[in-house]
Amino acid sequence: MPIATVNPANGETLKTYEAMGEEEVERRIRLAEATFRTYRTTTFAERARLLVRAAELLEEDQADIGAVMTTEMGKPVKQARAEAAKCAKSMRWYAEHAEGLLADEEPAEHDVKDSGGSRALVRYRPLGPVLAVMPWNFPLWQVIRFAAPALMAGNVGLLKHASNVPQTALYLEDLFHRAGFPEGCFQTLLIGSGAVDEILRDERVRAATLTGSEPAGRAVASTAGEMIKKTVLELGGSDPYIVMPSADIDRAAKIAVTARVQNNGQSCIAAKRFIVHTDVYDAFAERFVAGMKALTVGDPMDEGTDVGPLSSEQGRSDLEELVDDAKRSGAAVLCGGERPDREGWWYPPTVLAGIDREMRIHREEAFGPVATLYRADSLEDAVLIANDTPFGLSSNVWTRDDAEVDRFVRDLEAGGIFFNGMTASHPAFPFGGVKRSGYGRELSGHGIREFCNITTVWHGA
Repeated sequence: MPIATVNPANGETLKTYEAMGEEEVERRIRLAEATFRTYRTTTFAERARLLVRAAELLEEDQADIGAVMTTEMGKPVKQARAEAAKCAKSMRWYAEHAEGLLADEEPAEHDVKDSGGSRALVRYRPLGPVLAVMPWNFPLWQVIRFAAPALMAGNVGLLKHASNVPQTALYLEDLFHRAGFPEGCFQTLLIGSGAVDEILRDERVRAATLTGSEPAGRAVASTAGEMIKKTVLELGGSDPYIVMPSADIDRAAKIAVTARVQNNGQSCIAAKRFIVHTDVYDAFAERFVAGMKALTVGDPMDEGTDVGPLSSEQGRSDLEELVDDAKRSGAAVLCGGERPDREGWWYPPTVLAGIDREMRIHREEAFGPVATLYRADSLEDAVLIANDTPFGLSSNVWTRDDAEVDRFVRDLEAGGIFFNGMTASHPAFPFGGVKRSGYGRELSGHGIREFCNITTVWHGA
């Protein structure tokens, strides 16, 4: 795939870039290793000062970088600006909290004495250069949620971003440079996916994090396993959105629309499978379909647009194949379901019902504004449908029944369970999944410790 900015609204190639050669990649890895030796000794106060400055610059650049993101991957510009603001907020959060999250831990005194020691502590130390392989759908946020904690922990970053968001990738390197971080703390590698394996095998690269597809995760995990390197993987999701009879149906249906089409439906944590108790199925379906039909699909640079184009022609083709397969297998199309005749990579908000286990869309992630509706006869049935997926990223449940809350928390197979609202990420809460959605966690104290050497320090009596 060429490294290029291609406007998904019309398919026009706006800017292309040459991939970095081996010599330039080697220079950058060497610089990262050299920078780490000194950056690791900086204080939390110094790192926080730099990260806050980066947040200030990002806030100043919010409108401009928002327009760049929209041009490169098609999200509505108001959502792009919100993404930039969220990144700045998270950078400030880590600047404030990192020192406390990584403070030395002292084991219980009786355990220290039992070990034969006089004192002991656990210290979190940085690992070194970390390779981040990041996707296009949240081109700022996916990177910042890695970079902010990694830099605050004393690591340095090497970014291999998606090939269709090169301007955003270069902006990120420039942002940290302008903020005053030492040269080599955060570098963008303009390379294709084929170059990742060799970089991951380099002994100077100590760990890797990847957000992306299941095949990409398998490739990185395989090489990292061979090289015995730590990885964090955040892969696909096919999140359930469960509605029980005690729910506020009007609100559940309204939020469901946003939960499905946020970021043009191209979000791992977007609700995708809507599992509704039979007692309220008809009422929910009527409201949900009406809400999906009412969305404004159009120019992503227009402030009134709800849904823009998909990010690529291939992405649209993949989504269209899932819908067409479901239709051939008997699914009912409640709205949408047909590609519009216009330039660019558009697909309408779509709702499918009558889904069965043999349809591809039941097993595979639909990455676009396509929702599937399921009827559940009971709580147990809802849980079975929700867990009948290879993924386990997040989940949404609408109920006012405390006993049902306890059952869903016990039985749903997901890294997050959000009640009476839609899934969202926040720097204070761990983020990640189970099953084929990956392993490890980003954000919160769990995320910042993923790329730390957890060191036992023991003193004899």
